[in-house]
Amino acid sequence: MAISRPHPLQLISADEVTKASAIVRSIAEKQGVAIGTKSGLRFKNISLHDPPKALLLPYLDAEAAGVPAADRPFVPRLILAIWSYDRESRVVESVVSLDSGTEVAQSQTAKGQHGSIDRVEVRDSQQRMLEDPLVIEAIAKLNLPPGTIVQSDPWMYGADRNSNKDTHKFMQALLYARAPDNHPDSNQYAFPLPISPLYDIFEDKVVEITKLATGGQEDGLAYDTASDKPMAHCQANEYHPDLLPPARTDLKPLHVIQPEGPSFTITEENCVSWQKWRFRVGFNYREGMTVHDVRYDGRPVFYRLSVSEMTVPYGDPRSPFHRKQAFDLGDAGAGSTANCLSLGCDCLGSIAYFSGYLNDEEGAPVKAENVICLHEQDGGVGWKHTNFRTRNPSIARARNLILQTIITVGNYEYIFAWCFMQNGNVELETRATGILSTALIDPGKTSEWGNVVNPGVLAPNHQHLFSLRVDPMLDGARNSVFYEDSIAVPYSEEENPHGNAWRVVKTPFETSGFVDADPFANRVIKMVNETKRNPISGNPVGYKLVPQPCQLILAGENSVVRKRAKFAEHHVWVTKYRDGDLWAGGKWTNQSLSEVDGVFDYAARNEKVRNEDVVVWLTFGMTHNPRVEDFPVMPSEISTISLKPADFFDRNPALDVPQSRQEVNKSVLVSDPLPTASKMVGGGDECCDVKSKP
Repeated sequence: MAISRPHPLQLISADEVTKASAIVRSIAEKQGVAIGTKSGLRFKNISLHDPPKALLLPYLDAEAAGVPAADRPFVPRLILAIWSYDRESRVVESVVSLDSGTEVAQSQTAKGQHGSIDRVEVRDSQQRMLEDPLVIEAIAKLNLPPGTIVQSDPWMYGADRNSNKDTHKFMQALLYARAPDNHPDSNQYAFPLPISPLYDIFEDKVVEITKLATGGQEDGLAYDTASDKPMAHCQANEYHPDLLPPARTDLKPLHVIQPEGPSFTITEENCVSWQKWRFRVGFNYREGMTVHDVRYDGRPVFYRLSVSEMTVPYGDPRSPFHRKQAFDLGDAGAGSTANCLSLGCDCLGSIAYFSGYLNDEEGAPVKAENVICLHEQDGGVGWKHTNFRTRNPSIARARNLILQTIITVGNYEYIFAWCFMQNGNVELETRATGILSTALIDPGKTSEWGNVVNPGVLAPNHQHLFSLRVDPMLDGARNSVFYEDSIAVPYSEEENPHGNAWRVVKTPFETSGFVDADPFANRVIKMVNETKRNPISGNPVGYKLVPQPCQLILAGENSVVRKRAKFAEHHVWVTKYRDGDLWAGGKWTNQSLSEVDGVFDYAARNEKVRNEDVVVWLTFGMTHNPRVEDFPVMPSEISTISLKPADFFDRNPALDVPQSRQEVNKSVLVSDPLPTASKMVGGGDECCDVKSKP
């Protein structure tokens, strides 16, 4: 009897986490690593490891062709385990095979490289810093009101020109006080303290307490500009509903009702089928949500989609603020910080959830409950035309499928939503919300480095720069990438006598490299299969994306901030696929001095990328110069990236979407409490539309 094996892309199970940690524990013991001691083996992260593409892709093609699982090519079940010892001074990556019970690859951090900040480190460092006698003494000197509760935001230490390869692994704390009523959900960011402890993880102690500058424009980079009661002018500014006046009462319920249930199906725990789309949902500690093996009507479109990295550099030049630069995926992990989503809160309608597994420091599985949600949304008018001669409208409302996850990294929330559309489009919508990371400013002062958003509260200027990783397989793994510009043709009697013409100029990437957005040339990026031609246009089948003309990283060319995030120097990168090339900012971002083994290095290999297995990387995001309206909690700031079929189909693929009909939609006039047959506009079978005049 054949042994049933999980699909190579099936989400990791609790049993697999346990088996992987047992294999690693055996490996560590053989290497002389102590087990069960304070400085011994610690498991940081355990996740499913992507199989080699050369093995996985034939399996996926066989699956798409209907080949039974037992007859498909063998693909090993691989797990990535990141573990450390000697109090984080040694960090190891082990790839283990659950099939053979052995380690198949191992690598370690080089000198000066540090592992990500795991959840245990955040918890322990926070406790150590707040309990340290020197910290308690420094807080006492601030003359806070009796009974004030101080809270800590542990931050990645960052790096600067004084950092070197012998730097220990640090956590820098930003301290805040609760509002006077001490409610556990009070907005601490309205009461920033002007001191910052530095915790050495290697030595397990606070090694420095930094005084923070609180001056304004008139003070430059000076310190000690405040009185002996530096926070006396701070005022509460709350966001939690328990601390706000009663909510507005004129908002009527809006229910999303699907009486026959959703139109999607889920099989094998993570395989989603909806309309003509089919894909696999993935989840790991670093990227969080991933999407695999995306096919439309059986045709391969994308091998893998993910957000690879994001960096958040701050623009305050005063030490230690100049080191504030988070790599929220590489330093903390989108999966490790993923929210448990709730019905009726994070999405509406008929919801399906996906859960994953993380781990504790002993290597035991920890369930990440409901970290991804799936639901349908009305997408507005998908297409419409009214024949003005007959006055007959044709209209199909669009339906979209949303795959969403939300992460909380300290003060900020990020919402990532993949949107699959009936017309073949795929969009990534990113929302930034949460609370600004704040600093204290003296009363009556303003600063060049941010905006005063509350009495005593400076919200520093910063950027959010993301990297989207797109691994196309458009009718096959060998694809090419072009950038396409619309260029005005110069006036001439021979070619453009009326001055109205423009030409579409297509430039291929022959070797790996980069290009930037150019809205004035209507620049788009075309990913195509040059061996497959559209039967109507004769062009190669493809998909296009429009690079967002966002501002790129502002830090100076020779700054450490910029060297650490070279992926953010350009909007679009094209590289040749290699297994393991997943991290735009490099594998080890925590306290990095430069981007090592990131997209800049991938592109610098100068490899042939035309008609090859390629990867496209898109930098997008925003420069956030805060407003008062961003406090005490920030309204969602939205960025949307679209991937659209470009001569991939032989006509609009949404032509077969059913026409929008009142009989199905059951809309009502505002004056009607309930839909009734006599009040339905246009009757039961006609389109609810005002006919145009001839």
